Amino acid sequence: MTRQGLTSLIVACLWLTGSHVLAAPLAKSLFGAKATASQQRPASYGSYAKGCLAGAVRLPETGPTWQAMRLSRNRNWGHPDTIDFIRDLSAFAAQQPGWKGLYIGDISQPRGGPMLSGHRSHQIGLDVDIWMLPAGRLNLTRAERERISSISMRRAKGAYVNDHWSRAHHRIIRAAARDRRVARIFVFPGAKVQMCKDEKGNRAWLRKVRPWWGHHYHFHVRLKCPRGMRGCVNQAPPPPGDGCAEAQKWVDNILNPPPPKPRDPKAPPPKKRREYVLADLPKQCVSVLRSP
Repeated sequence: MTRQGLTSLIVACLWLTGSHVLAAPLAKSLFGAKATASQQRPASYGSYAKGCLAGAVRLPETGPTWQAMRLSRNRNWGHPDTIDFIRDLSAFAAQQPGWKGLYIGDISQPRGGPMLSGHRSHQIGLDVDIWMLPAGRLNLTRAERERISSISMRRAKGAYVNDHWSRAHHRIIRAAARDRRVARIFVFPGAKVQMCKDEKGNRAWLRKVRPWWGHHYHFHVRLKCPRGMRGCVNQAPPPPGDGCAEAQKWVDNILNPPPPKPRDPKAPPPKKRREYVLADLPKQCVSVLRSP
């Protein structure tokens, strides 16, 4: 266990046993200390960037058409819908030339919640990062999965795709977007614009593909809250239309950045984003933490 992980475990133990040595520990320390899922029925509570996950299912480290990467992070846990989605999409990816399946990055921690490092979302087990690197081998060792890196698809700071981009990337992302379980997919702007140019059939699926900074080593799939799941908060749906004009504006701004807005000298300094404590999260997250 890393020093950071050991510190988080000590903080969590003090809090869960009722010790008042440390008041209001950060939520990321409490959730980051949990190595296994709660013994509860699967449920996502709260929103993608402010919530937790009960009864998570662990994605097997290796499957017939996938491998989970960076196993030391212990973030290959998700809602059952997410695990089923990964199985389905990876089986489709395995049908593409040069792909044996998918390399899967972060899903969620065993009980969701804020992470010790990286990712403000991924808190309710309905987000998954999928590497852009074609899965050429599905027998990578644990050590290899720590060392290997995905590959970037972007050129010109994300305005265009590079030579690594392929029709297979287009087809895999399209298959994900057409899945009824999927709410949004985040990719870098140049990829969205390229897909807009290349798609000759039904373009309705493009609405779900949203440009966002980064996301050139992986694409980020966000699932909808499972039907009937109270306490799970969906993100507002994307605007109507295919979103291609909006993505082109992102690209135009990358190529010709607008001048910075002058800062009002009388304006107060921007507030630093506060780290969540447990009281900031849905009330169900207390039982998620305290469950065996």
